[in-house]
Amino acid sequence: MYESSFHKLSQRLFSESPWPTAEAIAPVVDHDHVFCLLYRELYFRHVFARLQPTLEQRCESWENYCSLFQVVLLGNLNVQLPNAWLWDMVDEFIYQFQSFCQFRARVKSRTEEETAALKQCGNVWNVYGVLNYLHALVAKSNILAILDDDSDGGAAAVFLATEGYDMSGNGSNVERVLGYLSLVGLLRMHCLLGDYHTGLVKLSPIDIGRPGVFQRITGCHITVMYYYGFASLMLRRYVDAIRAFNQVLLTLSKAKQYHETLPQYDQILKKTEQMYALLAICLALCPNGKLLEESVNGQLREKFSDKIQRMQRGDESVFDELFSFACPKFVTPAPPVEDGGELVNYNQDAYRLQLKLFLADVRSQLALPGLRSALSLYSAISLPRLSTFLDVSESTLRTALITLRHKNTVVEADGSVLPNAELDFYIDDDLVQVVDSKTTRRFGDYFIKHILKFDELAGQLENVQLVV
Repeated sequence: MYESSFHKLSQRLFSESPWPTAEAIAPVVDHDHVFCLLYRELYFRHVFARLQPTLEQRCESWENYCSLFQVVLLGNLNVQLPNAWLWDMVDEFIYQFQSFCQFRARVKSRTEEETAALKQCGNVWNVYGVLNYLHALVAKSNILAILDDDSDGGAAAVFLATEGYDMSGNGSNVERVLGYLSLVGLLRMHCLLGDYHTGLVKLSPIDIGRPGVFQRITGCHITVMYYYGFASLMLRRYVDAIRAFNQVLLTLSKAKQYHETLPQYDQILKKTEQMYALLAICLALCPNGKLLEESVNGQLREKFSDKIQRMQRGDESVFDELFSFACPKFVTPAPPVEDGGELVNYNQDAYRLQLKLFLADVRSQLALPGLRSALSLYSAISLPRLSTFLDVSESTLRTALITLRHKNTVVEADGSVLPNAELDFYIDDDLVQVVDSKTTRRFGDYFIKHILKFDELAGQLENVQLVV
């Protein structure tokens, strides 16, 4: 009911108006405290989705989330809620924090009364408060110990099999699943703040390469792979980003007909386009199309073939365009400060900073595609010969090779250095040795495609009426 008829009823009866207040419906449910908290969470979510929330409503929503999470952290709930509802709760919690930061930074559009009222809300949607609640939910749920027990029949296997629900019927899934989903929330929060390494560390207890509960919730699955891929891109872990985008885009393409029936289909479609744009950036910086499934590669070439070629030729404007379209809406967690008696608008500062850092990294790689292409032609070549071939000095070539080597490696959390590209090489005195990185060719997609085409043709031939 929550994922289908609930949204239809809300759309039909309250498409342009708020729901009845919690105070109005409280007598109907005997003033049940937990029910009213959950109702208010849905009430404010509807206000943010359909209407323009006021500052008072933003503050009330924050207070309701605080009360609701306090019940989870300090109480003993015996209710089970749909996992999709719990995900929407975490997702909306972070979205409203993001929305409040953007609202607070829009200085020029506010009146003096709104500015004065906003100064009284110093602790509302505070970044430390949001992070503390997410960390507290993780700690309370004991989800890290559950996911760490990956033995056969262990806690992790049971959690996956039951999707976090209490199958005895006497307990609750709220605490466990909220803790699990808060790991995803922490990834998103740290990405919005520009701390990509911490975001990936917080997500690390969840192995995205294996089946997980997050894959059973469409919105959560997309969020995990989008922010994981974006964080990997910003950390120059291009291969990890390509694999993540390839995995989720393949899944979305297979389930497209199902997603078209969901009320969140427009958001799914937009996120899909953003991930294709980020995938195009990754392939421009790290040409490794062998990591893509045939269907994903076909869609990518159809959408961004021209832009990929322009990026590989060093067109910085295309990097700027695709990054601006596909990046998250970064936030500045600190409130605006007064500069000479006037409030300064910081609404776009976080985005501009991340764009500046990204383009600086791109500029350092603009000369590398030609060098990468030249190295791919040889198994070994001397530095003098390669410098002549590229028409550059030997000292400039050494600098370019060191830069390419740096960009082609990534340092893992444990300190190990791993190759991050299809091409690997090392310099032995004045000789560049290119490592032959053979990849296993996959023929499965090719045969599956043609088998399906053969079945389609066979079905058409069966319907042909032969004239004798």
